[in-house]
Amino acid sequence: MNPFWSVTLFWIAAAVSIAIALAFVLPPLLRKKAVAAKAARRDINIAVYRDQMKEMEADRANGLLSDDQYQSSKLELESRLAEDALSQADAVMAPVASRRLGFTLAGVLPVAALGLYFWLGNPMSLIAIAEAQANPAMEGAVQGEHDVMKMIQQVEEKTRKDPNDVAAWAMLGKTYAVVGHWPEALHAYEKAYKLKPDEPAIMTGYAETLAISQDRVMKGEPIRLVLQALEKDPDDIKGLELAGINGFQEKNFTKAAFYFKHLHKQLPPDSPYAQDILAAQKEATRLSRGAMTGMDNLADQGPAAAAGPGATLHGKVDIAPALKAKITDKDVVFLFARSAEGGAPVAAIRSTAVKFPLEFELNDAMAMNPENRLSNFKQVTLTVRVSKSGDPMGEAGDLEGALAGVKVGSKDIKLMIDKVKP
Repeated sequence: MNPFWSVTLFWIAAAVSIAIALAFVLPPLLRKKAVAAKAARRDINIAVYRDQMKEMEADRANGLLSDDQYQSSKLELESRLAEDALSQADAVMAPVASRRLGFTLAGVLPVAALGLYFWLGNPMSLIAIAEAQANPAMEGAVQGEHDVMKMIQQVEEKTRKDPNDVAAWAMLGKTYAVVGHWPEALHAYEKAYKLKPDEPAIMTGYAETLAISQDRVMKGEPIRLVLQALEKDPDDIKGLELAGINGFQEKNFTKAAFYFKHLHKQLPPDSPYAQDILAAQKEATRLSRGAMTGMDNLADQGPAAAAGPGATLHGKVDIAPALKAKITDKDVVFLFARSAEGGAPVAAIRSTAVKFPLEFELNDAMAMNPENRLSNFKQVTLTVRVSKSGDPMGEAGDLEGALAGVKVGSKDIKLMIDKVKP
């Protein structure tokens, strides 16, 4: 059913219920004719008492009643007369008070009922339930929300029975994170990480809760965990998201754009989450063009003082003859070194000089993250890209080349640009 009609029917039912309640309460309070009829009968009775008094006086004057009998009968009649007179006064006053109460209830009762509902109830649940009925996919989410706490209790029971259940601790941390109970999520992920410190999903979940606990800053242990997780699983969604956020926090927009673009490729393109990631990627790309953080000019490279012993790569980049005609002066060259397992670049440089062959040297000074450096690895994969748009992420039509299994410390490396990005 359409959510509008579902909500409308609810309010109609509520109005009918209030009307039925008033129908039971108001009629006795607003009734007038019956009271008036009772008052008229009492007036007649009082007139009859007066006639009886006159008859008693006439009987005493004629000697039919003695003085004692007269006084006794008179006292009884006056008592009865007083009772009817008081009853008449009550009858006249009661309808006024009752009608006022009735009108008051007629106004206050609906307002009080609706006020209590909006105060103690959940009006928005009407729309949520109606939309869930209209959209079966949402129905499961609404029902799931009500079952979250029950599921948490069940998982907590598992951890109590078996404190070494890694899956239970990880699930508990993830569930607590979903409902925003971050201290509890941090505790659960700590337990899971101690039991299995090499699981990417646990590492990134733990990193997120650590970042939340330190004012959402990724610097330090959180980003270290994320980068380690991405070395093991370059497609970890949470890891890519957190790495992109870290890029923004460090104003390393090239890195942020890289991670967000890789993340966006793994998401359903029409999902709201994918649209948010795409917007973040575009913003990072825009900012990176104004400040290419951590990338020096390839043509001016020289040995860096910060480079560790042997932690360098030296060689030349050339281009296949068939692709030379595709080079323009507006192109930008990017060179990345990644670990053999993939993940974030451990060194990167940029050049606007596109005359080949180009000589290059990579070292620890060119790390995009100081904790993820060239010297941490024995072998790397080199990737060179000639970007037509200036975007380091690469687009269709860009020229590329790659060389895997390059030992750190190698010299005279020959890297060839030999394909067009589809």
